[in-house]
Amino acid sequence: MVYNMRIIFMGTPDFAVESLRILVENKYNIVAVITAPDKPAGRGQKLGISPVKEYLLANAPTIPILQPEKLKNPDFLNELKNYQADLQIVVAFRMLPEVVWMMPKLGTFNLHGSLLPQYRGAAPINWAIMNGETETGVTTFFLKQEIDTGSIIFQEKEPISLTDNVGDVYDRLMHKGAELVLKTVKAIESGNYPQEPQNESGEIHHAPKIFKETCQVDWNQPVKKVHDFIRGLSPYPVAWTMLNDKTCRIYEARVVPDECSVETLSTDIDFGTTTIGLHKTDGKKYLHFQCTDGILAIENLQLEGKKRMGIEEFLRGYRLLNS
Repeated sequence: MVYNMRIIFMGTPDFAVESLRILVENKYNIVAVITAPDKPAGRGQKLGISPVKEYLLANAPTIPILQPEKLKNPDFLNELKNYQADLQIVVAFRMLPEVVWMMPKLGTFNLHGSLLPQYRGAAPINWAIMNGETETGVTTFFLKQEIDTGSIIFQEKEPISLTDNVGDVYDRLMHKGAELVLKTVKAIESGNYPQEPQNESGEIHHAPKIFKETCQVDWNQPVKKVHDFIRGLSPYPVAWTMLNDKTCRIYEARVVPDECSVETLSTDIDFGTTTIGLHKTDGKKYLHFQCTDGILAIENLQLEGKKRMGIEEFLRGYRLLNS
């Protein structure tokens, strides 16, 4: 069945592809897709296309693709208006000007990777894990002037385990979010859908954009907080520390239980912000970092100028300590 409601979809990364795919496969009438402009990428600086555009070219090549540099450009606004969309859907796209999100008669809704009003902002999944949350989710809501503050349509919860990193939760929310987008479109199409104001009565956590300089590990914190920080930045943009004046990215770590038997294989060394040492637990060698109340064992890392590797391979080829 082909639906009559005219839809414009806006999105750029992989997270948006799953939502677009589910709408295409359910034969919704997507009259255009808006995504980021092609940009030079890699050493050859060849033009790279967004995952959303890549999906469309391979699976729905007849859908028009718009790639405006500026969303307030008069030519783009005229083109957008000519599509006469009934509804706009935004998944992992940039902030829209009011003239754009107000255009469709049924409005514009966004899929956000948190349980709003918690974790408004650009990096909700990262911050939820970095803050040690045990639950997050996805929300569809109608856009309004202030970012991530519009009326909630639907929400779905998702647990966060102690071993999850951003990549794990990202993948699950991508699929759960796509199902929620489909549910939301069906509800709007039927004319029967909720619009609940966001409850701001309690403490609100925010999720601002993350920069490289804010990804440096502060070892002078409780071990759980440091572990959550590393999980919340893996596999991207990745937590880092300094080893022998070189940047070391940390992808995986493990809290060493208090009752665990730790055999010292080398003298601990003071690295300015923390003490590190080479120890053996469970029959394996680990690089240990001392936090304020415990030890964190590094399991997967990447030293500047080297490939990413597990700790055993790293310790075989890198003499950080006298072992």
